[in-house]
Amino acid sequence: MFDERLKANFQIALDAVIANKLRSLLTALGIIFGVAAVIAMLAIGNGAQQEILEQIRLVGVNNIVIEPVFEQIEQTLGEETDLEVERGKFSPGLRLSDVDAIAEMIPGVRNISPEIILETFLVKSGIRRSAKLVGITPAYFEVLDFHLREGKMFSPGNLINGDPVCIIGRSVQSKFFAKESPIGKKIKSGNQWLEVIGVMEERLISEQSISKLGIRDFNMDVYIPIQSMLIRFKNRDLVTGYSIMNEDPSNTLSQNYHQIDKIVVQVEESESLNPTAEVIAKLLERRHNQVVDFEITIPELLLKQQQRTQNIFNLVLGAIAGISLLVGGIGIMNIMLASVMERIKEIGLRLSLGAKKSDIVNQFLFEAVMISVSGGIIGVSLGIFLAYLVSILGDFPTIVTISSIVLSFGVAASVGLVFGIAPARKAASQDPITSLRYE
Repeated sequence: MFDERLKANFQIALDAVIANKLRSLLTALGIIFGVAAVIAMLAIGNGAQQEILEQIRLVGVNNIVIEPVFEQIEQTLGEETDLEVERGKFSPGLRLSDVDAIAEMIPGVRNISPEIILETFLVKSGIRRSAKLVGITPAYFEVLDFHLREGKMFSPGNLINGDPVCIIGRSVQSKFFAKESPIGKKIKSGNQWLEVIGVMEERLISEQSISKLGIRDFNMDVYIPIQSMLIRFKNRDLVTGYSIMNEDPSNTLSQNYHQIDKIVVQVEESESLNPTAEVIAKLLERRHNQVVDFEITIPELLLKQQQRTQNIFNLVLGAIAGISLLVGGIGIMNIMLASVMERIKEIGLRLSLGAKKSDIVNQFLFEAVMISVSGGIIGVSLGIFLAYLVSILGDFPTIVTISSIVLSFGVAASVGLVFGIAPARKAASQDPITSLRYE
């Protein structure tokens, strides 16, 4: 009996909603846009969160990056540069001896990876492509969480002797060794033939990550032992007659006197990133005769700060979207109150024919919930579409999760229930006789 009464009340509410389609749709607009806004904002926030986590993975965890500052020459012969005047002293620049000093004197260092990067051309079987030749130590792969796809890592003998061996990126393999295994084969870089002993796993990097983080496409890199780079290719720590004869101070150029191009220091704990960076800065200043010709950055802390800013931004957008749902709920309550006044006679007739006050309450609650639930369904579809549209037009990753859909839909249904109570109670409180005589 109880179920039959509920079914009858539900059917009456459904008929009332269908009979006033346009009004029901207009009433649900606040819920529709509120739900759509919540889903779209959460999708954008999740996409930004995922991108930041991916960027942290690319730059490595607990890493401190030390890069050289080049001397800018913009003067005629015989004039001193501003940097030279500011320095007043000679600095040897970043060198391998700095790497050894950091490893020996700085506590809490897990790994340290020096890099020397050289623009080069790769040649094999008549194919010639530009690439980057990177002189490294095995710590490089651990610091940046790189893994071998096939082959082997540099042996201690390769590192000590500076052997002509290399590990290539995945794109290098696909361009030069598409139909054969590259292991044991040779490829020419500049004037040197290098034996391929390994291939890296592919690293998928978005163009936004490349531009924001200042990183390169690792898949086109060729890695060699750092001693191989110094012995067989380029060592800026050596002064040669050629370098002296070809130096032209009258030209505007960047004079790179640093032996290495980057040092990445990985520390044990995230809490020690800032203190360790400060100690490294003091150590390098002393070793470089108080010349600050280097720059120290902590990418992970910068990205985490960006993450905190993004979270605050997401909270603000979520609050705005929540206000939309609140406004939608108020709209439902207003329309339902107006509906009660329009249907006074209907309410009086039902009460006089034996309907209980609970039946009237259920009828109007069902109407309010149906409007909010239908608005929630439309809003979910609209929110998913908006998230997809942002991803396509803005070239920005968006991630729609089941939890965001359940949350927004649940809030929408709850809003209809909460804001439908007052009109339903008002309808049930009507006096049958007065209602039948209402004009």
